[in-house]
Amino acid sequence: MFDYTIIQDVSCPRVEAKGRIDALSAAELHQVFQQLVLEGARVLLADLSAVQYISSAGLRVFITTQKELKKVGGEMLLAGLPPQVMDVFRVSGVDLLFRIVSGTGDFGMQGLKPPSGKTIRSAQVTLEYLETQAKTGSLLMIGRTDKMETAGYGEGDVTDVPASRMRSGCGLAALGDRFDDYRNYFGEAMVINGSFFYYPACRHPSVDFMLGAQSNPSVGYKFLHGFGVNGEDRYLLSFKSENESMDLAELAGAFLSVSSAPLIGVTFLAESRGIWGMNIRKTPVAAGQMVAIESIFDSRSFPDWFDFPIEPSYTGSVVAATGIVARNPRELPGGIQTLFSGGNMFHVHGAIFGKAPVSNRLQDLDHELMRIFGELDALKIQHLLGQSRFAGGLAGLVEIEV
Repeated sequence: MFDYTIIQDVSCPRVEAKGRIDALSAAELHQVFQQLVLEGARVLLADLSAVQYISSAGLRVFITTQKELKKVGGEMLLAGLPPQVMDVFRVSGVDLLFRIVSGTGDFGMQGLKPPSGKTIRSAQVTLEYLETQAKTGSLLMIGRTDKMETAGYGEGDVTDVPASRMRSGCGLAALGDRFDDYRNYFGEAMVINGSFFYYPACRHPSVDFMLGAQSNPSVGYKFLHGFGVNGEDRYLLSFKSENESMDLAELAGAFLSVSSAPLIGVTFLAESRGIWGMNIRKTPVAAGQMVAIESIFDSRSFPDWFDFPIEPSYTGSVVAATGIVARNPRELPGGIQTLFSGGNMFHVHGAIFGKAPVSNRLQDLDHELMRIFGELDALKIQHLLGQSRFAGGLAGLVEIEV
């Protein structure tokens, strides 16, 4: 028989396991650990004082969880190991992978790297941040939006942007060399830390991507419209919701509490608590000289042209996102104002991945982005709406000259 109890101690969650941890119970225990990690725990304590037996199948659960936590700066602690259980860890040679403690006191973050930045707290979010010496960045305006309403784009409206000119950005774009080859594949796109992702607006879409594209001089993006942000991060942040989750509008406001610039470029990696996002269903390229008779944003046409949510999705997924946030869009130059719609202070695209923990260490953003890109499949690229909710994550802010 196997049973467990979860106790939310001040330091970290404590899982008291009882009975046998074997092939029959290992999957259940692994699910318990996984759920706690996805809820934000970075230190877990396993109290094994009431465990009579553990097999190699059970041992694998602890090893897997420890490896996952170590990737994001956390760890699993073990307490109360009976002699027969300790012998299994020792004989298997994995006892040195764990910190074994004598009790269940207040030790959760002992031995882990403490926060090293400044802290801002509000009712919605806690931010820790580091300020760097990075200079002011720049905004690259791409293409035109006036033909979007009638889906009237043609070959002459495509802007070829060399990958080397964009560190990050958003828009409607595709990859390819000849217009006839990619004309039917324009979709929601984002460039994040020099890597390109897009979601073709075709019948059976799937995310296509090119990692490290910025360093390849032969790669160019085909944009109908969009923007790019160039420059190094002036601020590195970690953020965490104070109320289980925060929406994108609250997160954007929190970013502006760190920087005093009127316009900032943002890149963030976060754990989702429900995504509200939209993406175009059909490419807005005219067939011959034919253009839409009525606006694709008209209430009758909108469902055919856009995938728009009626409820949140992808809860628990990792989201890598990038875009811009303005303190007051109406005070920006007219061309930049067109990048903001619906009274929003942000324009952000996000790539939705599978479920995994994310580090909360300030300097880990670039490393974590590449880890997620390498380990998880991107499921969708969407324009993120303000209702999208997040538990916490990492971010970089570029101050943009306007």
